Amino acid sequence: MTGLDIKNDALIEVAALVTDSELNILGDGVDVVIKPEDAAVAQMNDFVRDMHTKSGLLKELPAGKTMAEAEAAVMEYIAEWVPEPRKAPLGGNSVGTDRVFLSRDMPSVVEHLHYRVIDVSTIKELSRRWFARAYFQSPAKKGGHRALGDIKDSIDELRYYREAVFVPAPGPDSATAQKIARRITGGETVLPET
Repeated sequence: MTGLDIKNDALIEVAALVTDSELNILGDGVDVVIKPEDAAVAQMNDFVRDMHTKSGLLKELPAGKTMAEAEAAVMEYIAEWVPEPRKAPLGGNSVGTDRVFLSRDMPSVVEHLHYRVIDVSTIKELSRRWFARAYFQSPAKKGGHRALGDIKDSIDELRYYREAVFVPAPGPDSATAQKIARRITGGETVLPET
């Protein structure tokens, strides 16, 4: 993006990777540079311009695809792996902002995705507060502020938190989970006791 202002900034790169429930990446993914209006590039602040210059994205913009071409490419990839609408959640770091831009520029993608999201930033922030040792050892980012690289970083980060913070699979048995829920809620559980 050329910035975070939904009224004035432009989506300039989009990527997608679908994973299975074990975070294995399915296929090669898709990564598309989008050619923005000149005004969107001109109004970028210095921080964003520097970031996109260092990553090489700024040089690629003139040869970018149209928004419609980018949307079609993303939809084709997602639908190949998740053909049924409303099954796949949007995932990544701080995906609330991504979803706002996708809603504006790629409505068919948002309509195909589930309304729920998997925001790795939430897990990161909770880990920082509750599991500081794990948080401070989390993997370094390598994506270089490019869409596909950042998604790969998010998947790696989620894999890390799964092993370092979440209890080992398959988790507690039902009786233990119910005891935890009763302790936390004062007796209320979602499912009837077994």
